[in-house]
Amino acid sequence: MSFVHQFNQLPLGELASYAAKATAADVDAALARTGSARVRLEDFAVLVSPAAGQPQYLEAMARGSHELTVRHFGRVIRLFAPLYLSNECINICKYCGFSRDNPILRVTLTVEQVVAEARFLREQGFRHILLVAGEHPRFVSGNYLRDCVARLHPEWPSISLEVGPMEADEYVPIVQAGAEGLVVYQEAYDRTVYAAMHASGPKKNFDWRLETPERAYAAGFKRLGIGALLGLAPWRNEAIALAAHLEYLLKKCWTAQVTVSVPRLRPAAGEFQPLVDVSDRDLVQFVCALRLTFPEVGIVLSTRESAKLRDGLVPLGVTMMSAGSHTEPGGYTGQGTKELHLTRGGHLVKPPLPLIESEGEHATVQFEIADNRTPPEVAIRLEAMGYDPVWKDWEAVLNES
Repeated sequence: MSFVHQFNQLPLGELASYAAKATAADVDAALARTGSARVRLEDFAVLVSPAAGQPQYLEAMARGSHELTVRHFGRVIRLFAPLYLSNECINICKYCGFSRDNPILRVTLTVEQVVAEARFLREQGFRHILLVAGEHPRFVSGNYLRDCVARLHPEWPSISLEVGPMEADEYVPIVQAGAEGLVVYQEAYDRTVYAAMHASGPKKNFDWRLETPERAYAAGFKRLGIGALLGLAPWRNEAIALAAHLEYLLKKCWTAQVTVSVPRLRPAAGEFQPLVDVSDRDLVQFVCALRLTFPEVGIVLSTRESAKLRDGLVPLGVTMMSAGSHTEPGGYTGQGTKELHLTRGGHLVKPPLPLIESEGEHATVQFEIADNRTPPEVAIRLEAMGYDPVWKDWEAVLNES
């Protein structure tokens, strides 16, 4: 029985109503259970409630979140870098810069170009890499992903992917080539919003995407990452659904390491505007609620957020951060610029040279980042805050013994 069946049975409306009506007494009771096995999904709903967002409770949540993070993770922040392989995509997603309908400059890097980008990141100190690509079987096939992983594996102890969902048996060769992690955001857990945001393409299938972490686990991935894209639906409702998904995976996929991400919408091609506002304060409350409810789960924060906010969230529960990110193929070393092409509505258009020059001769980004600090600058700041930025991953070595 997959999470889809359980998700369909979840009283999400009741939990959202419970959160909306939560009282100070409810918050006190939920806080009293945090950090123990007695925490329930109802407690999480209370922790993301408007009542828990009041200053006195948010401060208490922040203190508890910090204490649990230090207890379970120490003062360590694991650093990673995303490496975009391709911005080709057959999906029409209204919020994404790679959406098929957007007239953008696209490219898919060759395996050798991927290696060149990865070696640049390795020279900066990274040993954790996330391979990212749009969903397009013609350009981003399973064999292509397998070949990329196989070439990188000898130099990279930790390789994860964020690509279009596949069948479990399609994942197996990629795992055998050396990939250990798969990240897949449901984007929106609200079925109505999801349907409105995904107009065309395989991503339109809500259930297929929701089951992806389970197929990845069956294929042998050791790390599973999930998340909701904040700004598409009311964040408290999305938080509760995400927590339910997280709770399920921790039980069902218990031998894998599960992480959760809290990305907010950023400006991108297509100029989509968030449907709902998610403030910095909301994000802080969300992170604290996750840590208090799931003390041993890794929380990932990307460069979508500003440097100031990222620094502020580190003590509150974040355990893994990207740094110096580029969200376009070839963004680190300029690989693939000779193969750039323009598509409009999914069809190839040969652009005049001035168009490419106006784009700075690089592929179009998926979204604009907010933290533009270099990896060394991020590491220095973490050290100044009393944290140890971890670049290497010894787990891969231990698993081979």
